Amino acid sequence: MKHSSGLIVFDMDSTLIHIECIDEIARLNNRYTKVSAITEAAMRGEIDFAESLTQRVACLEGIKESDLESLFSPIPFNPGAKELIQALQAAGWKTALVSGGFTWFANRVQAALNLDAVIANQLEVADGCLTGKVLGDIVDAKVKAEQLQQLAGHWNIPSDRTVAVGDGANDALMLKAAAVGIAFNAKPALQAIADYSVNSNNLLEILGYLKQSELIEPVI
Repeated sequence: MKHSSGLIVFDMDSTLIHIECIDEIARLNNRYTKVSAITEAAMRGEIDFAESLTQRVACLEGIKESDLESLFSPIPFNPGAKELIQALQAAGWKTALVSGGFTWFANRVQAALNLDAVIANQLEVADGCLTGKVLGDIVDAKVKAEQLQQLAGHWNIPSDRTVAVGDGANDALMLKAAAVGIAFNAKPALQAIADYSVNSNNLLEILGYLKQSELIEPVI
């Protein structure tokens, strides 16, 4: 069976978009300081991600789901996001988002970029408000790595043509599972295990590293 040229899997928050959605949601009920401190500790790998997510989501109880729209009008993409995805899709690549963030945001990113797949956590909503709980199993570092491998298998893409892009400790296993792991404006611990690091805000720089790795033809 003929396979696509490759698979690239992105984290969402602070990678494809320039905000941490959970921190911005917390601004809506004045819990930003507490939530962002937990986010930072989790991204540095100081707190287990699943536990940190449970703690942070609990702080969001009572926020109206309709108020989330204010955070995504327009979607706060990092520079180069659309151009990078379009270039990869033109080259026949599969593009996916695997996030420890939330489906409410991830689904909108998928629609805007025409991504092939999206996996993220689902916030529980009752009577139009967030309950402070996550539905189902939490998408953590282990799940992210597993999803990259499962997506590659689903599309019959060789493991040596897989790429993962992320910024925090929760992306480490996913970057290790990919043939090429790219840290984007990442914490030092993630840069230390990445094959390449982009330390600007322009996602389009990733194309250069894919050409360097001979995964993309230089003409792209």
